[in-house]
Amino acid sequence: MTLKKHQTTSMTVVFSSCLILLAIGCTRYTADRPGVEPPVLTIADGRDLPQFADDMDYDGIGTAIDQSLAYLSRVPDDRRFRFGPTEYDKPHMTRSLELFRDFVATRPDREQLNQFIRQHYLVYRSIGRPPDDNVLFTGYFEPLYPGSLTPSPDYPVPVYGLPDDLVTVNLSDFSPDWAGKRIVGHVEENRLRPYYTREEILRGGALREKAPVIAWMQDPVDLYFIQVQGSGRLQTPDGQKVSILYAGQNGHTAELVGRHLIRENKVLQEEMSMQRIRQYFREHPEDTERMLHLDPSFVFFRIGTTGPLGNLGVEVTPGRSIATDRRIFPSGALAYVDTHKPLVSGQRVIGQWVPMKRFVLNQDTGGAIKGPGRADLFWGSGAYAETAAGHLKHPGDLYFLILKPETPPTAP
Repeated sequence: MTLKKHQTTSMTVVFSSCLILLAIGCTRYTADRPGVEPPVLTIADGRDLPQFADDMDYDGIGTAIDQSLAYLSRVPDDRRFRFGPTEYDKPHMTRSLELFRDFVATRPDREQLNQFIRQHYLVYRSIGRPPDDNVLFTGYFEPLYPGSLTPSPDYPVPVYGLPDDLVTVNLSDFSPDWAGKRIVGHVEENRLRPYYTREEILRGGALREKAPVIAWMQDPVDLYFIQVQGSGRLQTPDGQKVSILYAGQNGHTAELVGRHLIRENKVLQEEMSMQRIRQYFREHPEDTERMLHLDPSFVFFRIGTTGPLGNLGVEVTPGRSIATDRRIFPSGALAYVDTHKPLVSGQRVIGQWVPMKRFVLNQDTGGAIKGPGRADLFWGSGAYAETAAGHLKHPGDLYFLILKPETPPTAP
């Protein structure tokens, strides 16, 4: 379990190294210069290429690709997408996704799949985390918790909409040197100040008359977890299932409760999961408020009619959408993950972890997803999704695929 992708931090940072244009198809390359950090994606070829497979038998991949294509249709034609030291333009990204979608619709076997990729695609591998260069994979899901659209003694916990005094500043409006950076706050005495923390909101009543209450919940721990996931559904007393979607965040970097429980020696690191956090709060209700308030991040919601939306503004697809650091990985791109997934019994007991190899789309981000060594997989909703998302903390490899510049834009 990690901080849900929609929960962006108070400032988003992107690399600002200069790019040198070369007249080679649709690409641009960075120069090798002293002091420039190496790219986080490097080309894999020969024996470094994985043996591609798909443990979902391609189910859902077409839907996920179509969502990325919908995102691409809305971005400017001059938008560039960086794969390591190389940038590709929007038309090339579009062709890359369309060709792959049309090919896997034929349900190729493993040999056909690998031959197709090697012939038509460049494969970039994330450099991962030192010292073993692995990527840590975690998960998130769409929770379903009791809730109501009206307050009552049984539903005392407010779910806040976007405050009217929340200000988001895109610093790129002031200087191109700050492209991709932003800050969140509120204006007080003609100065922009950091927005209220979770404790100031929940204990101090900082949002009184500043933010609408869009729903009510029974349990503050449920609210916290739905904020961690970034969206969810509420089961109302009359049987409705109401979607609440991410609307904004207070700009504070998340300091997840699980980390504090480990730091205070209340839960062992090897035991940490969403389920273990719930167990701790059930056993220690007197500690709940204090622990929750240690995380200053706070998410605001809106009532929605769709499933969870990623940071690209499109629905994320169960098992097919991942969240990564949007500063360094190409938005909407086709990716491939090689890690593990749980086999779960009817009692939500994990029997074993088995290999998970599948194609995914980079469609989300999150405040806790930092650097080239982190990725978060969206599992969907339901009991299995909650168990898998709550326990997945496994190393693996992450690759990104893009058409070779010389590849024609038609299926073979």
